Amino acid sequence: MRTPHHLDAHPRPNPYEELAALDDGPLEETPLDEFLTEERDAGAEDAWAPPDHRRGGKRRRKNRFAGLPLAVKAVVGLVVLASFAALGDRWAVLYAEHRAADTLKDRLDLAAAPEVEIGGFPFLTQLADKRLDSVKVTVPDVAADRVSLAKVSATAHDVTLNADGLTSVRGADVPRFDGDVQLTFADLNRELGASQVTFTGEGRDRVRANGTLPVAGHNLRLRAEARIQRQGERGIATEIGKMRLDIGDLATYRPGTRASEGLHLTPKGTADLARETRKAKALLSVPAIVQRMGVPEATVREALADDGKLAELTGSPRFARQAAGLNLIDLALENPDVMRRLGLDPNLLDSLSGLTRPVLADRLSLAFELPEPDQGDVRLRDVRVEEDGIRVRVSGSGLTVGR
Repeated sequence: MRTPHHLDAHPRPNPYEELAALDDGPLEETPLDEFLTEERDAGAEDAWAPPDHRRGGKRRRKNRFAGLPLAVKAVVGLVVLASFAALGDRWAVLYAEHRAADTLKDRLDLAAAPEVEIGGFPFLTQLADKRLDSVKVTVPDVAADRVSLAKVSATAHDVTLNADGLTSVRGADVPRFDGDVQLTFADLNRELGASQVTFTGEGRDRVRANGTLPVAGHNLRLRAEARIQRQGERGIATEIGKMRLDIGDLATYRPGTRASEGLHLTPKGTADLARETRKAKALLSVPAIVQRMGVPEATVREALADDGKLAELTGSPRFARQAAGLNLIDLALENPDVMRRLGLDPNLLDSLSGLTRPVLADRLSLAFELPEPDQGDVRLRDVRVEEDGIRVRVSGSGLTVGR
């Protein structure tokens, strides 16, 4: 039997009705409601659109430049103008240097146009004042007597122009200049040595020559030394010394008239006399030679009759000194057969007799002289031997170019 339900005598109230009973009517708007309403209205005014980066980028750049101070803009403008002015000034310098090079080439009769470098900045201001701070001129391959100067370089200072403009420069006055002259060993080897003699530096003022010299069909080894020195105000002189021509390892020729000069047997040549009986007897068979050597006649007769005595005589140190002291040039013409037995060509000895010290020195002379200008003064200041050649310092004043 189910348990019967009990009904409540007092029913429970409806909650929704209780809430409705609490409503006092429409509420007034609060400040928060006004704020939220304004935000919604402002956002509703502008419709959404995708951002335009391209137009925005241009606007930003334009705004940045427009925002620069006026002073900065003025500086930028001045820099641009200065750049164009400097470019025009450099163009004017190049044009002037080219014109000057062509003018010097024609007036100095040069094979090639020299290098011209105008110093100082700005050039146009100097041209307006008709005065240049410096002008450097470099001329290659200048003929000077028997040799060619590899390079002549000079820098003129405080040059006064005789001109009416850039294209009408008639001349210039050079109050002072300095520079140097270079004479290379390569040019000396080519022009003086004929590829057979080479020149090299030896110390501050000396040049050594080594090579071969053809004489009467024989190539003789040449050795010499040239001392470089200044001669006067514009010239360079060379004093040739220690000249020596070697005829193989048999004899040595030194031009001159002193006892140590002439043609003499080498130590090897005198040693051969002690080993080769034929040569020794040929030498001792000439009375003039024996007399010059100072060997007693009795000793010579014994040596010629007895090979043992001959070997004893020629092997002595005294005989070696006496044989080395003989000047064979003096005996060559009178005793050609004896020279042949010694291994010397009489024709060669005849040519050597004419190869005197002045003749040989002239072949090796490095001397030259700077040309004398029509106006002004040019002087050599210093001469120095360097690794690649001879360098000479020059200076001058009062020169006039053109007009």
